[in-house]
Amino acid sequence: MKRSNSLDALRGFAILAMVLSSSIAFGILPDWMYHAQTPPPSHKFNPELPGITWVDLVFPFFLFSMGAAIPLALHTKKKVLGGLVQRFILLIFFAVFTLHTRNLGFISIGAFVLLCFLFIRVESWIPKIIALATAVTFLICKGVDIYKSDIIILVLANMAFFGGITWWLTAKQPLLRLGVLPFIAAVFLAAETPGSWAEIIYNWSPLPWMYKFYYLKYLFIILPGTFAGEWLLLSVPEIPAWDKRKWMMIAAGAFLLVIVNVVCLFSRQVVLNLALSVLIGTFMLVMATKVQAWRNYLQAGVYLLWLGLCFDCTQGGIKKDPSNYSYYFVTGGLAFLTVLGFMVLEYYGYCKRIIGYLAINGRNPMVAYVAGNLLLLPLLKLTGAIDLLSAMEHNVWLGVLRGLVFTGIVSLITIFFVQRKWYWKT
Repeated sequence: MKRSNSLDALRGFAILAMVLSSSIAFGILPDWMYHAQTPPPSHKFNPELPGITWVDLVFPFFLFSMGAAIPLALHTKKKVLGGLVQRFILLIFFAVFTLHTRNLGFISIGAFVLLCFLFIRVESWIPKIIALATAVTFLICKGVDIYKSDIIILVLANMAFFGGITWWLTAKQPLLRLGVLPFIAAVFLAAETPGSWAEIIYNWSPLPWMYKFYYLKYLFIILPGTFAGEWLLLSVPEIPAWDKRKWMMIAAGAFLLVIVNVVCLFSRQVVLNLALSVLIGTFMLVMATKVQAWRNYLQAGVYLLWLGLCFDCTQGGIKKDPSNYSYYFVTGGLAFLTVLGFMVLEYYGYCKRIIGYLAINGRNPMVAYVAGNLLLLPLLKLTGAIDLLSAMEHNVWLGVLRGLVFTGIVSLITIFFVQRKWYWKT
């Protein structure tokens, strides 16, 4: 099956934006350049502050792409459960190991090399066993604290496992898959009642450093994403030439909705945002009434977006931290619309270089995620080049350039690995 450049492009955008958001100068850029709940200059976390920025789209877009990849990866496999357990364990190890090897100079670089041997697929298992034994020995000698791990990878590990299990059990009953979500929501709501059975389920964990029921909230993004993956398995019907104009307008509307929602939800122009989202969404749905192709993505995206905007009136408004239902549905809907936009542009041959660039980065996300902390930063510190980046932290434009340069180098490292087919796989 031909690999989807559009899904890879969404993942590539998410991972590069993640690197960029963590490498730009802190404290001096406008509020919308950071997480909405950690505004400059102090970046003190304020859970009462509603709204989202482009930075707050990064994680849900990556989660959505993970959900979409589940059917693509598992639909032909026979030993699904064993593979999901293996992936879960390896990602947990990845979360613990990478956090304990940051800011250690040559040790960090050595850790990156060990991860190469561990996760790049080779015929012999001997290098993997040696790499794993070395990594475990290091953690033991260092005095590993298993409760300290990369929270992003920890959440992804849980989502890969529970999202994969849910899809596997409901692959032939998609409505049942959606039916799982209200039960998860019910436990979250009922757990607020002291002494209830829901509170016991919510707080119970056999291994708290690996699993918490709290992480399952992100299934509200993962499970809708699995539908996108299933639709990607279907062949695109032949599209008449006269539908091109309609689909290009729909693609433009999809990207416009992303921009409108980020701008208006951040500035809390909620009524204006709702009106524009309904107007643009309705226009797009009407345009697609007599066309097929990607209509499922459009309908799902608009539906989730509208649903999330209705929830914006609850729980203090849309927030990433603590995340709420408005956040899950709005970002899930915007992810559907972004993938749709990429698919239309790719089909008609527009923005090939941009989509191709994002896609090639999205094919090796684990490398892109750790290359900055375990390879690039140690090299910059050891060579003294870090002083050049540090000097760019006191000016707005240089602060942005700092992030772009850092992200660009991480991207080149990722592309280098992809071109040699050195994919990190769990």
